[in-house]
Amino acid sequence: MIAKQVAMRSVRKSDFGDLVQYITDDEGSAERVGYVAVTNCTSDNPIDAALEVRLTQQGNTRSKADKTYHLIVSFRAGEQPTPDVLRVVEQRICEGLGFGAHQRVSAAHHDTDNVHLHIAINKVHPTRHTVHAPYNDHKVLGKLCEALEQEYGLQVDNHAVQKRGAENRAADMERHAGVESLIGWVQRECLDRLNSAASWAELHDTLHEHGLELQQRGNGIVIADAAGTQAKASSVARSLSKPQLEKRLGPFEPSRHPPIGPQSASRTRYTKKPVRSKIDTTELHARYIQERQDDSVARTAEVAVLRQRQVAQLDAIKGMSRLKRSAIKLLGGSRLEKKLLYALASRALKAELAKAREQHRRERHGLKQQYTRRVWADWLKAKASQGDNAALAALRARESRQGLKGNTVAATGQQATVHGLAATPDSVTKKGTVIYLCANAAIRDDGDRLQVSRGADRGGINAALRMAVQRYGNHISVAGSDEFKSHVVAAAAAAALPVSFADAALEQRRQAFSEAIKNGAVHDPQVRRPTHAGGDAVAQPGAANRDRTGSGGAVRTSGASHASHAHYACPRAERGKPHIERVGAKPPPGAKNRLRNLSQLGLVQLADGSEVLLPRDVPRHLEQPDTPSAHPLRRDLPGPGRVAEAEAAAAKFIAEREGKRLNGFDIKKHSRYTGTADSVATYAGTRSSDGHFLALVKRGEGVEVLPIDLATARKLKRVALGDVVTITAQGSVKTKGRSR
Repeated sequence: MIAKQVAMRSVRKSDFGDLVQYITDDEGSAERVGYVAVTNCTSDNPIDAALEVRLTQQGNTRSKADKTYHLIVSFRAGEQPTPDVLRVVEQRICEGLGFGAHQRVSAAHHDTDNVHLHIAINKVHPTRHTVHAPYNDHKVLGKLCEALEQEYGLQVDNHAVQKRGAENRAADMERHAGVESLIGWVQRECLDRLNSAASWAELHDTLHEHGLELQQRGNGIVIADAAGTQAKASSVARSLSKPQLEKRLGPFEPSRHPPIGPQSASRTRYTKKPVRSKIDTTELHARYIQERQDDSVARTAEVAVLRQRQVAQLDAIKGMSRLKRSAIKLLGGSRLEKKLLYALASRALKAELAKAREQHRRERHGLKQQYTRRVWADWLKAKASQGDNAALAALRARESRQGLKGNTVAATGQQATVHGLAATPDSVTKKGTVIYLCANAAIRDDGDRLQVSRGADRGGINAALRMAVQRYGNHISVAGSDEFKSHVVAAAAAAALPVSFADAALEQRRQAFSEAIKNGAVHDPQVRRPTHAGGDAVAQPGAANRDRTGSGGAVRTSGASHASHAHYACPRAERGKPHIERVGAKPPPGAKNRLRNLSQLGLVQLADGSEVLLPRDVPRHLEQPDTPSAHPLRRDLPGPGRVAEAEAAAAKFIAEREGKRLNGFDIKKHSRYTGTADSVATYAGTRSSDGHFLALVKRGEGVEVLPIDLATARKLKRVALGDVVTITAQGSVKTKGRSR
């Protein structure tokens, strides 16, 4: 688990509302947003909470710093923490940073290979209105993550800082732009020779052979190429910093080679070419560059056409306005009449100009969205979502370059049909994992395994089994708890899938189930729904890790033999036999209360040996239920209980409105109605709280709340706001003024 802050470089671009909208937007993906929580806010709605946070931030007028803290907590690939764990992690980390009492909105995203939790925190304290900025927050986050990993059995991650800022930015460039950085190229091509150089001359010779040179800049040195691209030597490696080199080689000595130029001869030279991976992406990267250039040209042309159309439209509107003014001038009339007509024409001109400019702004925004300039990783992801197998293979090869392995099995097109089951791709991650929605379940295909995430019910297991058979073969091995193995065996037997299990015991059980179904002894094996609600499971041996991470399962190819294997991981459930029943095991609805189900009721032994049921033990509905009572049709008469509930509803409504007013909302003071009989007040509306109706009246500056019944609420629908009403001693409201 890794936690890090995402800092905005510009305070002007930092907006809490925009951040909340981003982290809670599903972007058309059913798997994107999962757990959502609002903390220390009056409202539970994230959008309303964002408005409340904005008002709180306006209470601090002295600080010019960023008032929003964006924190991301990322879990290891395959790890699926439950909502309870996410809630504890969010609370512990925020309290450790000093944000325990601060307002925040959290949302978990599941559309990537690493489940991550976004936390939008208001740095302004809700009551003191002071800005809290944690000191050395990266060190605090590392310690908190280590403690949470040990406490909740999460996968251990390395929280130590291994790269400097420039090195991290170079790695980000290679990952997102898809081209080699100068720092990365030097590290891969000649870093070992630079570290083993015994003199300044040998160091300069090595750099010159690779089309590089060492230059002094201020108190340090930089490595530059012929095109002028520069990188700090200490960013390539700490051993290449000027103090370290002078300590090892003596005082700095300049190079005796001529300056590097475009025509200089060198064995190798740095060029901005695609990052090397498991497959050749030269042609794919050329397509990417060409599409970017084509999009840029097309966008420029369409923007020019749009600008010309706007100018013509504005000129037409202004010309029509001039004609109107000329017509007014020719009409004659008094000076006052002309003045009024000119004012109307001017108002119409401003309205039409504003409407035209707004239309142009929307069209320009549409062009911007249409021709968005994507980085290399986003372009590959978009092409893979459209069914481009080469782009999907490139995504997976990028992860293989970092040590991952597996078969690159691509999903062609926008929909994959698996033995009659329609599996619709929901999204594609930047690691090349295709997320399918099938049979109320999410199935993840990363080319090496099929992983059943949230909603692993009978349909999801069937879909994963059939997809595994279609793609990886008929020989499957199952790993997980006994309960999950029972689900898989029963599902395979019920669907009559042509599969065999590597485990001899499971294969024997499958054959036994299949034989029982064939003979009619078992007609429909039932696979119970897992007890937990969601999340991927790690497809590795052992059940302890899977039990902590939530429900789901995975199918993985072995890659070690010609027969492909699949591994399943299952949710934690009760140990026992699979829930398999014959047809008719449960009685139909009309036979649920027959006498044969009353064998455990109290009996009376009579003298002649016969047995009868006691009257108090015999249900009223033995054979068929009687006509149900129509309680909802009865008049709702207020009783002692209803009166107490109405008073509680009024108190709850008043407390809610007062809480918002104290937090800065422009709301008048609300209180309980305390007037005498036949009091006169001004009607201010009707509200509903916990199923009870409340009338709002004004008798001064504030608003008073009065519980009313349904009949009175219906009468008040015909009363306009601001009408004078009379409140009787019984609590009813009578109109005294006008009605609509």
